[in-house]
Amino acid sequence: MFERRLSRRGLVGAAAMLLAAGGARAQGVEGRVVETSEGRYRGRLENGVEVFRGMRYGADTAGPGRFMPPRPPEKFAGVRDAFDFGDQAPQPRTILTTPGPISEDCLRINVWTPGASRAARWPVMLWFHGGGFEAGTGASGLYDGSNMARRGDVVVVTINHRLNVCGFCDLSDYLGAEFVQSGNVGYLDLVAAMRWVRENIAAFGGDPGNVTIYGQSGGGRKVSVCYAGAEANGLFHKGIVQSGSHLRVHTPEQARALTSALLKELDIAPADARKLQSVPHELLGATQRRVIAAAGYRFEPVIDGVSFKADPWLPNAPRQTAKVPLMLGTTQTELSNQLGRDPAIFAMDEAALKARLATTIPPEAADEAVRIFRASTPSGSTAEMFFKIASWRAYITNATTMAEQRHAQNGAANPTWVYQVTWRSPVQGGRRFSEHTIDLPFMFDNVARAPHLTGPETAQTRAMTEAMANAWLAFARKGDPNHAGLPRWPTYDVATRPVMLFDTPPTVANDPFREERLFMARFPAVRGGS
Repeated sequence: MFERRLSRRGLVGAAAMLLAAGGARAQGVEGRVVETSEGRYRGRLENGVEVFRGMRYGADTAGPGRFMPPRPPEKFAGVRDAFDFGDQAPQPRTILTTPGPISEDCLRINVWTPGASRAARWPVMLWFHGGGFEAGTGASGLYDGSNMARRGDVVVVTINHRLNVCGFCDLSDYLGAEFVQSGNVGYLDLVAAMRWVRENIAAFGGDPGNVTIYGQSGGGRKVSVCYAGAEANGLFHKGIVQSGSHLRVHTPEQARALTSALLKELDIAPADARKLQSVPHELLGATQRRVIAAAGYRFEPVIDGVSFKADPWLPNAPRQTAKVPLMLGTTQTELSNQLGRDPAIFAMDEAALKARLATTIPPEAADEAVRIFRASTPSGSTAEMFFKIASWRAYITNATTMAEQRHAQNGAANPTWVYQVTWRSPVQGGRRFSEHTIDLPFMFDNVARAPHLTGPETAQTRAMTEAMANAWLAFARKGDPNHAGLPRWPTYDVATRPVMLFDTPPTVANDPFREERLFMARFPAVRGGS
């Protein structure tokens, strides 16, 4: 019951909220032409960084391509300008989209590079956008890779891919072997992007043998499943999961129930399920939103017997990536973003707090939760305690479990680092604390794009950027986030449980939230998002 409530509340909430608009591009001059496997693209030189936007890594997915594995893009003659972001995947217009076009011709890729004229090969950082498995775009302004490319001599890549019902509608029960992977084609798009990077990124100055996949919120969930997916094996060399540890995917029964409800809503007989390929995507999207509202969970990756033969992280961490370095973490009050717009939360007394906690934990556990979290809540406010408790249930426990699973698999040779962002934003009088997405402006070195998250640039925001952006760059270079601006950050083990606390200054603490961790460990991992 509590799992379902969390899933319903998180239909969009787990997404990377309040991203800066990303449709506009910086002024620049026409840059060089780069040859890819499908043709030649001309980029732009913008403030010393070469930028290529809207290139294709896959063909149009409309019509007969809908619900099918991605196909290579068509080859073309001549030179195409790669100046503007390409189409976004079908989804409603929300704060997670940009003003650009939306269509099923959405398998697009963007590259920021220091340049390929030097002999060096730069580390590659391939970003998977937030928005759960249902929304978002790689064109959002906070994902602009210019500053990181300049700061660290890395190649930053972002993509668009299929989402929601277009990416994760399992039709195998209705249409047979041809559609056996239809429930995971959005994941297969990620695989296609990684293959494109392996084949083409050297032309942009990147090292195809040093690729880090990383993402926040829904992007972290995508990294999580790529660590376990059969087709992704060997296509990346490091990974970062930010506020998105995804331990379980849908069972075939869950996926079947969504598809059955979708067909019923559209008045399509199961034997005619192929007709879904011709339903206008706007109608398909509107229908799936009614279906998931009724079901309480979303269209997401599924155990299909091909890409995923079991849950990716339970009961064990994926064996195929046991030695692939992984950095993972959360913010301290994730849900102060998604739920912080409700003024009633900030007016709660203790009785109201306990009543609201029934949406996240069993009611009989509320008294103990308040006692434990009051001890570690400096302000003592009921709002902060609620955000902490809900964030542990929805995010932090899953991240802890992921780190524990890696240690159980690797022992002392565990290439896993754990962090938590505890820096408190001054925005709205500090009432958002350390909210979901607060990490983005720091690790992307884009504070100037995010006054709604961090406030104006200050000595504190500069210090946070130095600590976090340089940790992400160090990890991309050598698979270890330690750098001169941090205290020594050990790998994770279950005896000492070291956690990097990103604040001003950053500190490392062993098992810093022990009582909270032990309390939350009694509840099962959430399936179907948080």
